Amino acid sequence: MTHVPHELHEEFPNAAEALHALKMANAHFKTLAERYEAINHQVFRIESELDAASDDVLEKLKKERLQLKDDIAGMIREHGHTDA
Repeated sequence: MTHVPHELHEEFPNAAEALHALKMANAHFKTLAERYEAINHQVFRIESELDAASDDVLEKLKKERLQLKDDIAGMIREHGHTDA
């Protein structure tokens, strides 16, 4: 199985401008995005077998990534972008 990272710009391809604007203007959004990117990187490395982790740890990271993605999507929608 090929493991592909879930980068924010790929998850929200029609919201590139909103992602950039929110990262620049909203410290909370920037923190969420940075946390998402860090967890996403960890998940990718574990799934690619570059790093070792238990199934429980991987599942916890995936759940946190999903929650962050949901939070980010909500903020993009609040910013006025409907494709989030």
